[in-house]
Formats: sequence, structure tokens, C-alpha cells
Amino acid sequence: MLSFSTLNKTWIIDVDGTIVKHNGYIIDGYDTLLDGVKEFFNQINKEDKIILLTARTSEYTQALKRFLKENNIRYDYLINDMPTGERILVNDRKPSGLNTAFAINKNRNEKLNIKYKIEENL
Repeated sequence: MLSFSTLNKTWIIDVDGTIVKHNGYIIDGYDTLLDGVKEFFNQINKEDKIILLTARTSEYTQALKRFLKENNIRYDYLINDMPTGERILVNDRKPSGLNTAFAINKNRNEKLNIKYKIEENL
């Protein structure tokens, strides 16, 4: 289980294979929300920011936005046309020693099951 501070967070989350079936919009003609996604998004603090990333081209943006709205998946920014390679997060460590960057790799199309707790002493 991950431990996070009480500070507000920025969640940077991939779309395909992470929150929806990978390439479902092409293979099936529609998106399918993966298990655990609604529960995960519901536990994110309302003050946190959510940035969604996708390699989908801009022609699919409006359909994806509609799907997310219909499924009550909130986000602050949606960035498309991303490369399909690695996504690398770089951030500074606070003087207190608090790590301000985390990376989580989950298996494609499996349940979104990230467990974390907020710790007052971090």
C-alpha cells in the first residue's frame, strides 16, 4: 500500500488499458470502462487535479469526453496525441524529504486496484 501526505495531489493517468479497454474504441467501436475505475476515481480528493493522457489522435477527443462524462469520470485536463512509449515523471523532493513523484505500472486491461492511504505525519 502506498502512503501519501495530506497535501493536494496531481494524478496523471493514462486512458487506454488503464481506465478503459485498450483500443476498445477501435476494436469494439466503443469504450468500455475497466473494473475498479469508478471506485478509484471516487476516492480521489475533490481538491486534487486529474490529468488524463492518451495516444489517441484529436479526432477521437470529443467521443472520449462524452464517454467520460456519461460515466462520471472527472478530470481537469485531457491530453491526446501522446507518444506510445514510456511516460517519465520527474519532480523535486521537498526539503522535508517527502517524495513528490510516484509511478505505478498496472497490467493492461486489468482492474484498476491502487491502494493508498493518507498519512498525517508525511
